[in-house]
This record gives sequence, structure tokens and C-alpha cells, in this order.
Amino acid sequence: MLGGAKAPMLVPDVSQREVEIQYSFTGAELLLFGAIVYPDGRAPDTTADIVVVLKGPDQSITMREKQKVAGVWVNADSARFRSAPSFYAMASSRPIARIVDDRTAAIFEMGLDKLQLSPASLNNSAELDRFQAGLVDLRRRTGLFVERPGTVEITDGVLYRARLPLPARVIVGDYTAETFLVQNGRVVAAATRDVVVRKSGFERFIAQAAENWSFLYGLVAIAMAVGMGWAAGAIARRV
Repeated sequence: MLGGAKAPMLVPDVSQREVEIQYSFTGAELLLFGAIVYPDGRAPDTTADIVVVLKGPDQSITMREKQKVAGVWVNADSARFRSAPSFYAMASSRPIARIVDDRTAAIFEMGLDKLQLSPASLNNSAELDRFQAGLVDLRRRTGLFVERPGTVEITDGVLYRARLPLPARVIVGDYTAETFLVQNGRVVAAATRDVVVRKSGFERFIAQAAENWSFLYGLVAIAMAVGMGWAAGAIARRV
């Protein structure tokens, strides 16, 4: 049970509350750290564990399965997920299976196999599992889904820290860094910090122009495309 008058508390923080994406952005590493505050000021004799989860904005995504027909790869079955996290990273002080049971892990989405992806187009559980596994595998290979069990460091039973990567392919938006304190298989405290990923410099100006002045942005984009095409043709004729 979370909360309670005599329950311990978490005081978390993040090394960067804002991550700015520029043209040279190659990724970043966030340090999630903090302290466990116990009511009597002393850590209990039982071992406490920490699980941290960093999530990006949810997005709707359609997964399509490729099939070879007459020597040509074509789209076959597909599945749509209403709310899949654009980014997910988890770190824990020990393997999740040794910290909590499957039910608790599913409630708090501790692990890639416990993500609630809200399928919108499938009823068959076998097909759902196949497409969900495909989505997780795809995003894991691109660095957008990360698991780092056993990497959270706990010092003197009260201080903790964990490092999680943000790859260059992350989207802009509001991210949440959740920290869970687990004792005897139960989540006894939780806390959240917000992280904002945004574009900066010229990239930010272009993104804001496309969102706020879409018509003018479209006209400028067309004019630039026509101008570049004319210039390329002129150069070709002279050569």
C-alpha cells in the first residue's frame, strides 16, 4: 500500500529536467537519484529495493507484418495499439522477478513484458502476443526500449542512483521519471519527476513554425523546393 503516516518517503531528482535537441544531438544519459526517508531515520533490517522507470509520451502505432508473395515482400496482417510509450527505460536494484510478483510488476509496468499497450484491433491472444513482442523487439533494437536490471546503486540503505540513456531518436514531449520503493515484495512508496525533451535553436523555430503557422510554412516549403529545383536545373544546363 502506498502512503500511510509511518510509511517511508522518496525524495527523487533527475540530473536534467530539460533535454534540448539540436541538429548535433547524439543522445544523452540521465542520472536518476535521490534518498529514502524513513519515519525514525533508520533503514529497516529487511532489504529495500528501488525500481526506476522513465517513460516518453504515449502514441498510437500500427504494426504491420511482412509476407513474401511470389518473391515480393508485401504487407500482411497488422495490429494497432492505441497508447504505446514512445520511449521506455527501466532500471532496478535486482532482477524484477526477485523483487515483486508478476501481478505487482504488471500494475506498475515494471519491465518490457509488463507494458500495457492497449490493443485496438486484435482479439486473438496469440496474435496479440506476437505483435506486441514484435513492437518491443523493434524498439529495443533502436534503443527506444531499455531494461537495466541490477544497475540501481543503493548506498547505506538510503541513497540511490541509476543511469538511463536517451537515444538520439527520442521524440519531443513530456517524459515521466517514476521511482518505486519496494519492501517484502510490496511497493511502499512512489514518486515522480517530470522531464521535458524539446527542440532548441533553428530546429525549434522550424517545429514551431510548422505548428503555429502551418499555411505559411507550407508556402515557404513549396517555394524553397521550386527554387532548389530551378537552381539544380540551371546548374545542370551550364555543365
